Order: sequence, then C-alpha cells, then structure tokens
Amino acid sequence: MIPLLAVDLLLMLPALLLLGVVFLLPLLRDAWLSLHASTVVTGLMAVPNGAANWWRLFDDARFRQDAFQTVRFTGVSVALELVLGLGLALLLHRPGRGRALLRALVLLPWALPTTVMALGWRWILNDPHGPLNGLLQAVGLPTFGFLTTPSTTWLAVVVADVWKTTPFVALLLLAGLQSIPVDLVEALQLEGAGRLTILRRLTLPLLAPWIALALLFRIAQSLGVFDLIQVLTGGGPAGSTESLAMYAYRQSLRFLDFGYGATVLMATFLLLLLPGVIWLLLQNRLPRRTA
Repeated sequence: MIPLLAVDLLLMLPALLLLGVVFLLPLLRDAWLSLHASTVVTGLMAVPNGAANWWRLFDDARFRQDAFQTVRFTGVSVALELVLGLGLALLLHRPGRGRALLRALVLLPWALPTTVMALGWRWILNDPHGPLNGLLQAVGLPTFGFLTTPSTTWLAVVVADVWKTTPFVALLLLAGLQSIPVDLVEALQLEGAGRLTILRRLTLPLLAPWIALALLFRIAQSLGVFDLIQVLTGGGPAGSTESLAMYAYRQSLRFLDFGYGATVLMATFLLLLLPGVIWLLLQNRLPRRTA
C-alpha cells in the first residue's frame, strides 16, 4: 500500500508546482538580480556587482522614507480594520431579521475591484469638484485639498483602505465567532456574566487564532500595497504616500534600473516575512493546551 504521506504529497504536487512557478522562481530571480547591475547602460547584460545594490539601499534616504510611510500606513490601517472588523463581526453574529441581507451589503466594499474603489475615492475627495467639498461649500465651509496636502493625504489613503478591507477582517472574525460553542456562552450567562465579561473572558481568548490570522493577512497585504496608492494619489504629493512597492516599480519600469529595483523588492519581501517570524516565535513561547 502507498503510504498516506506519499498520497498527500502527490495530491499537493500540482499546487506546489504552480506555487513554485508563480512565486518561488520570480523570487529567486529577484534575489539573483539584486546582486547584479542591470540598467539601460548594461543593456541585456546583468553584470555582477556583489553587494553594491544593498549598500546603496542602506544609504538611500528615499527608501527609508518610503519604508516609514509603508509601516505607518500598515500600522494605522490594520489597527482600525481590526477594531471595526471585530465590532462588525459581533453585530453580524447576533440573530435577527435581515441578517443575511446585512451580511451581503457589508461585503460589497470588499467585492469591488481596488482600482474602481480608488477611482471612486479620488472623485469623492477631489478639490474643488468632489462631492465632499461640494457638501462643505453647501454648509458654508471652505473646501479642503484632501489629496493635495501631504499631512492629510496619507490619512485619505488609510480611510479608503479601511473602507475596503474591513469587511474582509469582519468575515474572518465572523467565522471564528461561529466556531465558539453556544453552550459556553449560555453557561456564562447563567452565572450572571454580562456581555462585556463574556467578550473579555470567553470570546476574545477563543477568537485569538482568528485575530492572528486576520492580522497576518492584512499586514502582508498592507506592506505590499501598490494599486490603491497608484490610482488614488500616484505616491504624491511630493512622495508623501509612496510605498515600497511603488518605489520598486519606479526603479524598475520607469528608471529601468532592474538590479536596484529587484533589491528594493527583496527588502520589501524580507519586511513581509517579519510578522510571520514574530508570530511563530510567539506561538512557540505560548503554553500549549492539552486535551
């Protein structure tokens, strides 16, 4: 008989091959290219230059600025999405009439393509012809350059991202809420526990793995954000919303410096790995439950 492990590996083989083609091979290519000079000067030739691209990266003030902006965007947007998503999941989990319709309406922002959503927000926040500034004019207030002031433009990007991706977090947490046994909730209610006590002592501890999963997904997506910022602000004004993914794109496809663009991509990938490594370390430190 064929061992069960061999059968599992055989069934996983098509997915592993696809993953290797679309993810592993390009990653290895970028890692190799980060150690070479490949520009319009070198033409089609990739000239080995050791760690010159990496030394340039460490001395690149624009890279540090974009890294800070990307991390800031990730921290603020993911924190808001987690809080709002938890509240939304708790609301959708409660029994009541019209719950199915409410769930469908909540998921609409997540179903919209990011490009379409970003164009919509760009029109809403337009100065002076957007609906939001039109509303300000109607009540006698001055218009505001939501997408032309560096100090507020990144907040507009955060609002657009939170509006779109909060339903995704809520959907994951809702799945976690539905996995919590009703008997445990009823037992606490019989003991006189209120809603806040049940949330703090039962719901949140049992929901912790789902919260960690939502955080990992959203942190990885936010650190690699590109399309939302490209359409909504183009990285402006004055580069105040440029992300690492946009910086790598511009180095490679606008300035045709493929070697340095690959280096920026590899640095972004290492930054993406950091949350997963931290999560694994925390998992190893937490006490394991026994049956």
